[in-house]
Amino acid sequence: QVQLVESGGGLVQAGGSLRLSCAASGRTFSNYVMGWFRQAPGKEREFVAHISPNGGRTYYTDSVKGRFTISRDNAKNTVYLQMNSLKPEDTAVYYCAAADRVLTTDLRRYDYWGQGTQVTVSS
Repeated sequence: QVQLVESGGGLVQAGGSLRLSCAASGRTFSNYVMGWFRQAPGKEREFVAHISPNGGRTYYTDSVKGRFTISRDNAKNTVYLQMNSLKPEDTAVYYCAAADRVLTTDLRRYDYWGQGTQVTVSS
């Protein structure tokens, strides 16, 4: 029903910046909470940030707070993750996901997932 496609990943040196984009299909994008998650090699997928359907509320995991910014443009069916001051520990596959009207950090509550985009931060 909802298809999500991430882009913008790549290789960057520590201290650098990247902006990830997630393009969504469908006509009900504005009804969904949108989240970003990441998964490093050998680790479980973890919550990074989410944003309310109208963009008015955002929440971040402590390790990225002050460095990352989530935003959305409902007219373009797109959510973004601006990542600044990147650290090697940010290296992971980053996924965007959509939850049907529930503001949550629990990945089990997200209904739709993208395929992921690789972010690698070198020291």
